[in-house]
Amino acid sequence: MDRVHGMIAYAADRVAATKGSTLPRPARPLTSPTTTSPSLPLSTTPVDSSLFSPPLPRAVVVVAGEQQQQPRGPSGSAAAKMNDADVAKQIQQMVRFIRQEAEEKASEISVSAEEEFNIEKLQLVEAEKKKIRQEYERKEKQVELNASRIKVLQAQDDLVNSMKEDATKQLLRVSHNHHEYKNLLKELVVQGLLRLKEPAVLLRCRKEDHHHVESVLHSAKHEYGSKAEVHHPEILVDHDVYLPSSPSSHDSHEISGGVVLASRDGKIVCENTLDARLEVVFRKKLPEIRKLLFGQAMA
Repeated sequence: MDRVHGMIAYAADRVAATKGSTLPRPARPLTSPTTTSPSLPLSTTPVDSSLFSPPLPRAVVVVAGEQQQQPRGPSGSAAAKMNDADVAKQIQQMVRFIRQEAEEKASEISVSAEEEFNIEKLQLVEAEKKKIRQEYERKEKQVELNASRIKVLQAQDDLVNSMKEDATKQLLRVSHNHHEYKNLLKELVVQGLLRLKEPAVLLRCRKEDHHHVESVLHSAKHEYGSKAEVHHPEILVDHDVYLPSSPSSHDSHEISGGVVLASRDGKIVCENTLDARLEVVFRKKLPEIRKLLFGQAMA
């Protein structure tokens, strides 16, 4: 821009110089200044005036002076025209130069703005990538932690289930002691009658427990009547349908012992088998079992 200002000042000076050269110069005085000669003594002799030529008229001299100044007009006008053409050419050059400078400046601004935009965009992209990586790492750690917790819980469940299976195996030994098992069957029948409180019930048991049940029915009816203060109920033992036998291959569908009582219409059923009672007790005591095994109360 300093170069532009310099060229503008230069052009202004040239224009001023051109205008000054076209101005008309002041005309020289036609009459030369009179010179005074030293005074001479006057002659008293008369002089003939015809001996002197008559002086030129002032008008002729003035016209001659004007005729001498006439040739200056055409030459000054041509110089002015030439100077105007040079000034116009220089102005056009300055306009082109200013336009080029403006275009270059605009290009620089555009390039600079594009670079700043790319840098800012790259920074934003990198920041978002960093946030995504951090979020991914956090979720990955959370998944690993959850997987570890699931493994721990699975191991705990496996241990609890193994305990339950061991308890089920222990139930198989209950029926081996016939005397104790008969007393247990009587208590199970009485408990089922108290739950149903029906005057007539249907009783089912394992086929191998049929004789033990028949032997305790009378005492079970008497005990129920005394506890419930009612008449002895009618108990019908089902000889057509028996409960599954004791498991020989640890099949979960088999029954380790006990009885099932139902009303005559079959709408009310009381399952009082050893396996059912183990399931109820195990579910009830599960929080205490987990606390004893793992040191924390699990709901």
